[in-house]
Amino acid sequence: MGCDRRAYVYTDLHEVVCPSKITKHWSIHTRSSRYFKNTKQFSVIRIGKDTIPIYEVKHPHLHARSLFTTARCYNTEDTQEAEVEEDYHSIIKDTERSKGPSDKHEFQAETRKLLDIVARSLYSEKEVFIRELISNASDALEKLRYIQVTKEEAITDDLSLEIHIATDEEKKTLTIQDTGVGMTKEEIIENLGTIARSGSKAFLENVDQGSSDVASNIIGQFGVGFYSSFMVASKVEVYSKTYHPDSPAYKWSSDGTGSYELSEAEAVDRGTKIVLHLKGDCYDYAKENIVNDVIKKYSNFLGVPIFLNGRRANIVQALWMMDQKDITEDMHHEFYRFTTNLYDSPKYHLQYKIDAPLNIRALFYVPDHKPTFDLSRESDVGIALYCRKIMIMSKANNVLPRWLRFVKGVVDSEDIPLNLSRELLQDSALIRKLRTVLTTRLLKFFQDQSKKDPEKYMKFYEDYGLFFREGIITTHEQEQKEEVAKLLRFESSKLPPGEVVSLTDYATRMKAGARNIYYLSAPSRQLAETSPYFEALQKKDIEVLFCYEPYDELVLMQLGQFDKKYLKSIENEIQESKEDTDTVDEKDPESLSQTNADELMSWLGVVLTNKVQKIKVTKRLSSHPCIITVAEMGAARHFLRTTLADKSQDERYRLLQPTLEINPSHKLIRKLFLLKESDPDLGRLLAEQLYENAMIGAGLLDDPRVMVGRLTELLERALDKI
Repeated sequence: MGCDRRAYVYTDLHEVVCPSKITKHWSIHTRSSRYFKNTKQFSVIRIGKDTIPIYEVKHPHLHARSLFTTARCYNTEDTQEAEVEEDYHSIIKDTERSKGPSDKHEFQAETRKLLDIVARSLYSEKEVFIRELISNASDALEKLRYIQVTKEEAITDDLSLEIHIATDEEKKTLTIQDTGVGMTKEEIIENLGTIARSGSKAFLENVDQGSSDVASNIIGQFGVGFYSSFMVASKVEVYSKTYHPDSPAYKWSSDGTGSYELSEAEAVDRGTKIVLHLKGDCYDYAKENIVNDVIKKYSNFLGVPIFLNGRRANIVQALWMMDQKDITEDMHHEFYRFTTNLYDSPKYHLQYKIDAPLNIRALFYVPDHKPTFDLSRESDVGIALYCRKIMIMSKANNVLPRWLRFVKGVVDSEDIPLNLSRELLQDSALIRKLRTVLTTRLLKFFQDQSKKDPEKYMKFYEDYGLFFREGIITTHEQEQKEEVAKLLRFESSKLPPGEVVSLTDYATRMKAGARNIYYLSAPSRQLAETSPYFEALQKKDIEVLFCYEPYDELVLMQLGQFDKKYLKSIENEIQESKEDTDTVDEKDPESLSQTNADELMSWLGVVLTNKVQKIKVTKRLSSHPCIITVAEMGAARHFLRTTLADKSQDERYRLLQPTLEINPSHKLIRKLFLLKESDPDLGRLLAEQLYENAMIGAGLLDDPRVMVGRLTELLERALDKI
C-alpha cells in the first residue's frame, strides 16, 4: 500500500479513485460515468507532509455542493490519513423510554384477521413497507405544516420538518422518525389499534380545501400502510408526541399477533418514531445500501427531506411538478439519465400539466439512441407512474398505448384509482381516459415538432417511424389512427428523390373534387417509377406516394381513410377502373387488330390454364407488355406471405384469381401472336415468361427461382437463331 500513490475517496454515491502524483492539483476520475462525465480538477490543502485534496463537486441532480466524506492519501514515504467531514444531520437517538405501567389492549378478532392479511398477503413486494412508512411520515409533516399556516397554535420547539431513517446491522433494526404532528393517546388507539382507519383521510375531511394545497400532498387513503411493517418485523415499537405543548408522549408496541401495549414515554421529540425489530429473513433491511435503493425507487421525489443515517437520501427534484421556466436543459438531461438509467441525452422532452378532465402532471422524454423494435419485449415500457410523488409502478404499461413504449418519463396523477396495496390500478374507464388524454397530447407534440424543425423530426422519424406504423395497425379508433397518420412521411412522384411529404400535405394539393390518395408499393424509387402500374396512371397526372417497405402498404390499408379521403393503391385503381375496355385501339398502327387480339387471348387462355382467371386487353400501357391485376393487391401480397406460404403454386393461383392484361401495341405481344403459329413451343415459353414477369412486377411471385430453367431454355432458343 505504501507504493500506491492514489487517493481513495468514499462518498454516499460511489468510491472514486484518484490516480496520481501529489501535485498542486489532482485529476479525479470516476468509475461511473453516470455521475461524472469529464475529468475534474480539485484544489488541495497541506496537512503535515502530505497534500490532501478538498473535493468539492456539484451533484448533477441537485446542482448543490456536497463534500466527500473521507479522503485517504498515500505516498511512498509514510501513510497518513486525513478526513474531510461532510455535513451530517440526524435527530435519531436512543433515549426514548416507556414511563410507568403499560396497558395491554387486545385486537378484535376481525382486526386480527385483517392484520394477518395485510402482513402476509396484501403487498407483492416486502420492500414497499419502507414506502408506506415514509408516506405516513410525510403526511404527518404535511398536517403540521397546514396547522402552522392556518391555525394560531404556537409550536414551542424548533424542529425542522424532516424524515430520518437509521439502520443498525448489529441490532437488526430499522428506525423511521418524523418531526410531524405526532399523536395523542386517543389518536394512537384509533390509528394504530384499528386497521383500515386512515388518520390522513379523517384529517382531510376536516380541512378547508380552498385554503391550502395540503390535500394534494397527503398520501394516505386506506389506513393499512403502517401494518405493512409486520411483513418484515417481529416487533414494532412506536414513540409519538403530539405538537400540543406539555402533552405527554406515548409508546406503542406489538408483535402483530393479537395485542398491543400502550404506555407513557419520556425523552420523546415531537412527531413519531417507529422502530422495527426485523425478522430473520429480512435482515437486509438493516443495511444502508438496501434501504437507500428502496428510498430512491419509491420516495425519492417527496417534497420533504429524507435523511438516511444522517445523510440526505432524496436528492433529486420532482421536475414534473416544477414550472417549465424554472427548468434548464441541463436539469432535463440529468433528470432523464437518473430516471431512465440511459447515458445519452433526450432527443425531445415534453412537460404536461392539466387539471381537467383529470389531474395530470407528466414529463416525457424521447431517447436519442435508435431503439430496438421488438413487439415481444415488455421491458421496453419506460413510464413510471406516481401518485403525489410516490412511485406506484416503475413500468406502467397501461398509461400509454403499447406502440408509444419508446417514450420514457413520469406520470403523476392524484386521480389514479389505486387498489388497497397501492400497487395495482382499478377503474379501467378512468385509466382509458388517462391514456387517451396523454396519447392525444403526445401526438400533438410530435406534430408540432414536425412543423417546427422538419430536419430534426426526420432524423427522429427514421429511428421511430416503425412505432407510428404499429400505432395505426393496433389502434381501433379511426380518429386516433388519422392523428398518428399525420406523423407518417413518404416520398412522392411529384417531389425529387429524398424529399418526403405528409398525408396532410398531399391532401392539401389534391384537385377540387378528388377523393382518393394514391400510393404504390415498391422496393425502391427506381422500381416504383418504372412499374407498369405507375405507368398506367401517369397519363392522369396524379400524385402517387411511394411505399418502399412492405409494412407501409399494410399500414395504409389499415388506415383506409384520411381527412375524409380514401387511401387507394394504384394497383387496385387499375383493377377497378371502368375507363379501360377489352377492345384494341384500331387507330394505333403498331397494335394488333381486334381479331388478332381475340385470337391471341384465346390461345393464352389455353397456355396459362389454371394460372389466370381472365385475360383482357389494356390501353394504359406503353413500355410494358402486360400486367397482372388482383382484387386488393396489397392484401393479396400479405395473404401470400402468410396464409398461402405453404400452398402449392396451383393452389395459390386458384385463390389469387389473377387477371392478365396485355398491351396489344407492345413488340413482345405482337411477336407472341406470330410465334403461336410459327413456333408454338417457343411461343409457350415466351407466354409463360411474360406471365411470371408480370407476377414478379406485382409482387405475387415470392420465389423467382422457379423460372430459371425456362429463362435458360429461352436464351438457348434465342441463340440458336443467331
